[in-house]
Amino acid sequence: MKAIVIHAPGDLRVDQVAAPTPGPGEVQVQIGAGGICGSDLHYYHNGGFGDVRLKEPMILGHEIAGTVIDVGPGVSSVRPGDKVAVNPSLACGTCAYCQAGLQNHCTDMHFYGSAMRFPHVQGAFRELLVCKEAQAVAVPSHVSLDEAAFAEPFAVALHAVSRAAPLVGKTVLVTGSGPIGVLIVAAARLAGAGTIVVSDILDEPLAFATAMGADTVVNTGKQPDGLAGYESGKGTFDAVFEASGSGAAVIQALRVLRPRGALVCVGQGGQANLAMSAVVTREIELRGAFRFHTEFRTAVDFIAAGRVDLRKLLSAAMPADDAKAAFDLASDKSRSMKVQLRF
Repeated sequence: MKAIVIHAPGDLRVDQVAAPTPGPGEVQVQIGAGGICGSDLHYYHNGGFGDVRLKEPMILGHEIAGTVIDVGPGVSSVRPGDKVAVNPSLACGTCAYCQAGLQNHCTDMHFYGSAMRFPHVQGAFRELLVCKEAQAVAVPSHVSLDEAAFAEPFAVALHAVSRAAPLVGKTVLVTGSGPIGVLIVAAARLAGAGTIVVSDILDEPLAFATAMGADTVVNTGKQPDGLAGYESGKGTFDAVFEASGSGAAVIQALRVLRPRGALVCVGQGGQANLAMSAVVTREIELRGAFRFHTEFRTAVDFIAAGRVDLRKLLSAAMPADDAKAAFDLASDKSRSMKVQLRF
């Protein structure tokens, strides 16, 4: 079967790999749609991110949906012909963090398309995937596979919003309007946020933020002081979601947060010298948000119920054979928001 394999930075290939068959408690899924994530792009351009480096060829991809082809003995929740969104994370269930309900911090996590462990966990950009039954979440027949493939990044956004909850009536800033940033806008709106402001350095992604429910957008590339007005009166925002991975955005967030406001860091990779006096004197709460767990099924439920329309974020759907062109398009934020592959 075909699989999208990264061999080295810039060396992305459509390889032929062995097709898997399901065993007890497993589900065989024919992948129909796979969204290209920022982490996929880091492997494509840089061979990894931070301390995570590619050490062997690895199939990429974790934002995926497809159709059940076969099931192994003991599987009862799905059957052949069902559409499913596939949860790419498989926690061990036995470590201290899993037992405490913090499965996203599992010490033995297997996450599709991740080089965090070695041998790497091979990803899901392939024609056929075998996963555990619990990972295959059924979606109604009226939900398209491209919609279902948004479940994973939307789950990331839902988890991020939960780290600052409750948001009912609150004033929110999202810095960075890439896919996760605009999905945070949608999640914050569902959580009852009163006012949502989004900043970015490009106009094109900010248009998507408006489409997902942002009240105000600020291009800080054109207006470097565009957020300065929100600093008055000890700050304006109850919560800031930093989704750009920029250290400068973190510093700016401290200036615009109200006393006891929450700064939720979702983007990775940036470095910032924090003004600790601002954190102390305004009692700012600094929080991280990493992956998700229960939010995956919630994301599927919200998409299936039509509570959020994520199709407007899909910029292009391209054949797997054109994977390199698809990755190049996904890398250009002036031309795309979310690019998916078709298998």
